[in-house]
Amino acid sequence: MAKYRRYSKEFKLQASKLVTQQGYSYDQAAKQLGTTGWSIRNWILKFQQTGELPSKKEFQPKVDEIRELRKELAQLRMENEILKKAAAYFAKESL
Repeated sequence: MAKYRRYSKEFKLQASKLVTQQGYSYDQAAKQLGTTGWSIRNWILKFQQTGELPSKKEFQPKVDEIRELRKELAQLRMENEILKKAAAYFAKESL
């Protein structure tokens, strides 16, 4: 017989906000919190129905913005590494 864990409403709401407001995937949030992605998905739907979380349409622009910012950050990190290597190369060459 399976033993079910009970989570407080505050825990469920915070877990839901990880996905809806901070851009985590269901599985990332579940792994971090020790629960399942399916549970978080259900909590989000419940909170959206009660109005405690905005609907998907309301937070989708923020998720899109986070996704774009992450892409930009990855690009900038790559450019930064290239510049570091170039600076090291030219510093070595000038000696």
